[in-house]
Amino acid sequence: MTMSHLIRILLAATFCFVVPTSGAASVIYRISIDGPISPATADYIESAIEKSRDDGANALIVRLDTPGGLLNSTKTIVKAFMASPVPIIVYVAPGGSSATSAGVFIAMAGHIAVMAPGTTIGAAHPVSGGGEDIGGDMRKKVENYAVSFVESIANKRGRNVEWAAQAVRESVSITEQEAVELRVVDFIAKDANALLEQSHGREIDTAGETRPVTLLDADAVPIEIVDISMTLRQRVLNVITDPNIAYLLMMAGMLGLYMEFSNPGVVFPGVAGVICLLLALLAGQVLPISSTAAILIVVGMGFLVAELFVPSFGVLGFGGILAVTLGSLFLYTPDSELAVDRRLITVTMTVFALIVAAIVTVVLKDRRRRAETGSEGMIGERGVCVSAIHRTGKVRVHGELWNAQSNIPIAKDTSVSVVSVEGLTITVAPNEEIEQ
Repeated sequence: MTMSHLIRILLAATFCFVVPTSGAASVIYRISIDGPISPATADYIESAIEKSRDDGANALIVRLDTPGGLLNSTKTIVKAFMASPVPIIVYVAPGGSSATSAGVFIAMAGHIAVMAPGTTIGAAHPVSGGGEDIGGDMRKKVENYAVSFVESIANKRGRNVEWAAQAVRESVSITEQEAVELRVVDFIAKDANALLEQSHGREIDTAGETRPVTLLDADAVPIEIVDISMTLRQRVLNVITDPNIAYLLMMAGMLGLYMEFSNPGVVFPGVAGVICLLLALLAGQVLPISSTAAILIVVGMGFLVAELFVPSFGVLGFGGILAVTLGSLFLYTPDSELAVDRRLITVTMTVFALIVAAIVTVVLKDRRRRAETGSEGMIGERGVCVSAIHRTGKVRVHGELWNAQSNIPIAKDTSVSVVSVEGLTITVAPNEEIEQ
């Protein structure tokens, strides 16, 4: 065998083990944003970009329908778009959807921005979380920042800078047709296939590198789209970081603890209150809560609890309701666009005040009854053992916990009657034994 024959055999054997790469699997990921932009939304988008990068996805489609949201979360999303090595296609869809307020920033920040028929974009003027205009010098400060932010995005992506500034300053809003004519978005696509077909081959800049985006396979067939859903953690965070939901959780938690203080041993209100407060604290880690407002609310609750034990003729109760209301109005920091809806505060504080008034009324009536009847008035009253009595234990009489004693063992939950009173300790006997 000559040397040339040997070389041919070796080359042939080598080619037998070469795996063609042209048929390697490709994928396009898609996420859906429906609702306000929150820290959970930003986390969802960032994790989707990371997964797209790690899996070598051809692109990430962000289907968008939002009324707006937090400016800080929007900044996080825009930064992630700008740094993404994976092409980001923002698709305002389906028909009837909108990219409003923060949605303008997000749509314009995509490498490719697309709208479905019957959609709108615009109205990016900053407002508070309750929908009201931001007042005073803070309004100008936030507005100027938002204008410079959206202009920088439009410049970077080659979009209409003048319209972007108008959307913030004048809250202008336009249809999909107008958006294409004004170079706010790239084109209109009726569905996902049209989106991929029209986006395929477009030159985009990803992390400083200009390249065409590949969204069709060798046979000009759209590459498979795989949806990425929010994790359970992201879904929970998305709910509780709504400014109004976070406020309701905090108020529900405090009301639960207040009810537990007013009637110790009920347990359920206390447990529910602690859970609600922990969820509110979790939301508070990402929401810009004012420390002064939080202190006002805590002090107000302290006054309300004190009203249960200190006769103040309603002064502590009124002061508590006032402090909690003021804290609610200024719960979020002035430099944020967040605020609790005033109507929600009105309804919540009205219900809160009625519940507090009812509890305080019951407590005051009970105090008067005890003052009128004295120790002897307790004799013969019936109650229930909240713990087993082995010489001593606890008994609930008229909703109050008493230290109790008995000459005989009594099981928990047994119905008993007061035989005598010595200071703060009552002597009890089972009702069955007394009736015999």
